Amino acid sequence: MVANPTLLFPNRDGQTATPASERLLAVENVNLEYRTRERIVRATHGVSFDVYGGDRFVLLGPSGCGKSTLLKAVAGFIQPTSGSISLDGQIVRGPGADRIVVFQEFDQLPPWKTVLQNVAFPLRVAKKLSRAEANERALHYLEKVGLASFANAYPHTLSGGMKQRVAIARALAMQPRVLLMDEPFAALDALTRRKMQEELLRLWEEVNFTLLFVTHSIEEALVVGNRILLLSPHPGRVRAELNSHQYSQDSFGRSDFQHSVARIHHLLFEQTETVQ
Repeated sequence: MVANPTLLFPNRDGQTATPASERLLAVENVNLEYRTRERIVRATHGVSFDVYGGDRFVLLGPSGCGKSTLLKAVAGFIQPTSGSISLDGQIVRGPGADRIVVFQEFDQLPPWKTVLQNVAFPLRVAKKLSRAEANERALHYLEKVGLASFANAYPHTLSGGMKQRVAIARALAMQPRVLLMDEPFAALDALTRRKMQEELLRLWEEVNFTLLFVTHSIEEALVVGNRILLLSPHPGRVRAELNSHQYSQDSFGRSDFQHSVARIHHLLFEQTETVQ
């Protein structure tokens, strides 16, 4: 379990929520660094958290707190300078098909491939599926995101939100142990962003995947996540961990939702405060 300060919000029944499934991902006392032209910068300091199967786990913090660097470390793109990251009890030593990342950029899709080909190609390479098997699975997940009718379209004909839905379909088609999302909706307009949040939660209800989601939006974290880890400003340290099961897309105008937003903002930016 996390050895850092923890603040739990109650769930809808007024009880503290506890994971019902087995621990899937374990991040233990992780320090991450990156090199600039002038110096080595510490991105995170002693970060620990656990993700359980079926979680919607959100890393929340201000720009520069190391949350995207943490996601890249979980994906296996960078190695911790100290501490460990393990999946199913095995140390993460590099990228793998068990962890698929969806980024915020809209150019994730090779423009010379159709929507169907974009989703099916990784399946043929990583999963060793035949063309027919890959196409069948790709169409299944395109249908899940409402884009089966655009299977033969090219990325340049799609809106930003549609491109992100294709990227999500491609990731889910790989059936990863953990779906990693790095501020995937940050570049979208407000209305499209709300719609994409709704789509993601609907997909989670249908497919029941495990999600590790990075955002700097408190409102998005409360809606998308069922568990949230708050990271302090640079270098990122665990400020608190909380549950947010009680919130949904319908919560935005509620007074308790706004109170939670204010409370989290206080926790994130009041550096002199010690969380008990």
